Amino acid sequence: MKLLKGIASFLWKIYVGCVFVIFALGLYPLFLIVLSNPNWKKFSFKLFVFWSWCMRIFCGYFVQKIKKTPLPDGPYIIVANHSSYLDIFLMYSILPKHPFLFLGKDEILTYPILKTYFKGLNIPVYRKDKRKAAVSFIQAKKAVRDGWSIVIFPEGGIPDEHNPKMIPFKKGAFKLAKQLNIPIVPVTFTNHYKLFSDPLDFYGTARPGISDVYIHEALSMEKIKEMSENEILEHCFETINEPILKEHPEFNA
Repeated sequence: MKLLKGIASFLWKIYVGCVFVIFALGLYPLFLIVLSNPNWKKFSFKLFVFWSWCMRIFCGYFVQKIKKTPLPDGPYIIVANHSSYLDIFLMYSILPKHPFLFLGKDEILTYPILKTYFKGLNIPVYRKDKRKAAVSFIQAKKAVRDGWSIVIFPEGGIPDEHNPKMIPFKKGAFKLAKQLNIPIVPVTFTNHYKLFSDPLDFYGTARPGISDVYIHEALSMEKIKEMSENEILEHCFETINEPILKEHPEFNA
């Protein structure tokens, strides 16, 4: 039975990968045109929203916003747990109203097509090079001043074990929020790890289904001013982690 489930999940991952590649190649010329002119850059966000909806429709991913609170006026920083590649691709259609970009790992630049998509719109973080990492944060600050919100996964990657158990947050997102004095919107994905696990994990689950999303109350600029970086980090960690602990009480141990 385990082998049959593994085969079914693996075939589903191949199908999702094919859908992704088809739209990546189909939209590639449009992105090249849009990203060639800085004044058209925000239109590329709408293309990502369209792409996200296509992935949802063709792959059978339906979003259920279990908790949905009003978003503040942008720009703001979105912080979320990271349990699946779906977190990235569904984010655009889950929060489509204010343009955002990702501040993420530079490893993505090793993939030829994704390199154009990621570097053209988003901001890579070079963790092994402090000088380049500092440049990334300068770019993020400029993007916020230009009206973009920023998405950061403070865990720094998908947990290697006991997914979706969260791992400690890195401080970058909260340092950025403090320096720019902009709101933080915490988001929790509770079951993406079931819908699309690590593509290299043959027995990892993958299937169509309902994406459960919690959009928590934003941490306002006033509260950001009053709190230290560590206090902001702890508040966001606890807020994002709460729905996960409700579904997985064993993680409290």
